[in-house]
Amino acid sequence: MTMPPNDHQLEPRNWVKTYADYLYAYAITRIRDEEQARDLVQETFLAGLQGLDRFVGKSSERTWLTAILKNKIMDVYRKNSSGLKTTPLNVDTTSDKNFFGDDGHWMPEHAPQHFGLDQQDALNTKEFDFVLKKCMQKLPGLWASVFTMKHLDDEETETICTELKISPSNYWVIIHRAKLNLRACLQKNWV
Repeated sequence: MTMPPNDHQLEPRNWVKTYADYLYAYAITRIRDEEQARDLVQETFLAGLQGLDRFVGKSSERTWLTAILKNKIMDVYRKNSSGLKTTPLNVDTTSDKNFFGDDGHWMPEHAPQHFGLDQQDALNTKEFDFVLKKCMQKLPGLWASVFTMKHLDDEETETICTELKISPSNYWVIIHRAKLNLRACLQKNWV
């Protein structure tokens, strides 16, 4: 049985010119290594070429390639988290136990200070992104993966726990500590 022709033609010859910068920007905000981000983009293009017959046109070419890249990033998160989850987290939690309420949100008296990003100043946004990236690089690999999945990719907690093979209680400890570390780093280097 032959498949009907696809109304949405892919143009792999134009992928690098059209999507490389976008996919790299997507990857570098989620992966802390520039070389690895470039490799993931290349792997995405290769996987796209190998899966041309599976593109059914329900999304745009860019969305389809981004989904492939997202799966590749998830593989990196899993690799980063393997072996790390059994390592004890040597962070003193006695001093930070009251920073967050039961709902996981900041207690008003401990909320981060205003960063001054309300205006649409592209330079400030670039500078902030640079500082945030540097702060994220200081986080342990598992913490960065959990934080990125939750706050950049908007993944559900259950999905994060399943994908990274961590318990919900371990997830909450990790996300809590990641927030505290990022808060301290941003307040020191940005505010």
